[in-house]
Amino acid sequence: MSGQVTEKAAPPPAPPSQNAVDRYFRITARGSTFGREIRGGFATFFTMAYILVLNPIILGSVEDKFGSHLSGAQLVTSTALVAAVMTVIMGLGGNLPLAIAAGLGLNAVVAFQIAPLMSWPDAMGLIVLEGLLICVLVATGLRQAVMQAIPQSLKQAISVGIGLFIAFIGFIDAGFATRIPGDAGAVPVQLGTAGQLSGWPVLVFCLGVLLTVALLARKVKGAILLSIVAMTVLAIVINGIADIKPIAWGLTVPAVPDDIVAAPDFGLVGSFSLFGAFEQVGVITLVLLVFTLILSDFFDTMGTVVGVSNEAGLLDERGNVPDLGRVLLIDGAAAAVGGAASASSNTSYIESAAGVGEGARTGFASLVTGGLFALALFLTPLATVVPAQAAAPALVAVGFLLMTQVRHIDWQKYEVAIPAFLTIAVMPFTYSITNGIGAGFLAYVVIKSVLGRAREVHWLLWGTAALFAVYFAIDPVEQLLGVT
Repeated sequence: MSGQVTEKAAPPPAPPSQNAVDRYFRITARGSTFGREIRGGFATFFTMAYILVLNPIILGSVEDKFGSHLSGAQLVTSTALVAAVMTVIMGLGGNLPLAIAAGLGLNAVVAFQIAPLMSWPDAMGLIVLEGLLICVLVATGLRQAVMQAIPQSLKQAISVGIGLFIAFIGFIDAGFATRIPGDAGAVPVQLGTAGQLSGWPVLVFCLGVLLTVALLARKVKGAILLSIVAMTVLAIVINGIADIKPIAWGLTVPAVPDDIVAAPDFGLVGSFSLFGAFEQVGVITLVLLVFTLILSDFFDTMGTVVGVSNEAGLLDERGNVPDLGRVLLIDGAAAAVGGAASASSNTSYIESAAGVGEGARTGFASLVTGGLFALALFLTPLATVVPAQAAAPALVAVGFLLMTQVRHIDWQKYEVAIPAFLTIAVMPFTYSITNGIGAGFLAYVVIKSVLGRAREVHWLLWGTAALFAVYFAIDPVEQLLGVT
């Protein structure tokens, strides 16, 4: 009855564990069963398996500074390998139903922002450094300090901006929007290739977007993966019966593979240069690139870990995650391992909540998910037939999911709303996540100062804003210093 508080009956004591595995993972103690953990592990895998397609497409579609591409087949192997190994380690070491894989948004930073400035091994070396720095920050307790320094509104704006950026990439990759060649006048992009949609590949993308949003609206589990599979099948059929030039599909032409199972290609594992980036870009740019990676990884991980643990009912009475330090350390190590395997920074996935929804409460579910990623190592031919037009709707969908964070920003308070807006807008408009973060941080510091509330700004934020000021004004600064 409304207004009355009733005491909840104490839960019945958990029955004694039956075996060593149950005791280690505390399956019975957390009110779960092996069946629920297995179902949860499968559910998590199928809701995030799309990364086996999207990560190779994002990383493989961009040339580095020297015109080199990463192999799609090798990227599938690296993506599956790191996801398998680190998800199993999270299960064993963190004992949470959390799966790990290449982070969307993080791989966009690597592909569209870092790789054009250096070679791919140099770019992946930066990812390794980022992961190692995160581990140091976790060990020293500085990670929590940095988290507290960034206003919540800017954290949310960063997620929204990355969402718009990812969605924009999806529209471009699919050919739904294209850059106007030559003198574009006041319109830098256009619909289709000539101001209108044309061609079968673009139709596949449009149908894929409609199917994905329909499945999401009906809350179908694995909606993104189901859409990718359905549109890939449709693309293969269309490509087989229609007269389509292979170039219309882009890098990947949909066709039935000769083999379904193939030996994994580990050619990219270990292909990184830890300090090669220092020879390619200036110190200021390098610091900001690493900071951007750490920032994105920080907030994605914290939000995911707390959100999934809360949904699983695993937070303690103070709202803390069990063994948080160990969980964050494993997540940081995953970033470094991802770079070492050329799979980009790896992080915890919010899709793990799908497994929790199926009853998963322990790290045993992560063992199941990791095992399925290991199996995917041998199914590379299936992932390498997916064209961009079938996978790009997933980018649009992920963009939408990240965009939902915008509702938490207080748009009535200009001191937080304006920096948030600049963060969100500058990312897709300048095709740079770093630029968006920098614009937001600078605006926040300036507005707080003119309002006479500079003391409310954490010193870490002042230092970061100063770095971004130099970053944006690097050309006049170099001219003043006589640097060529």
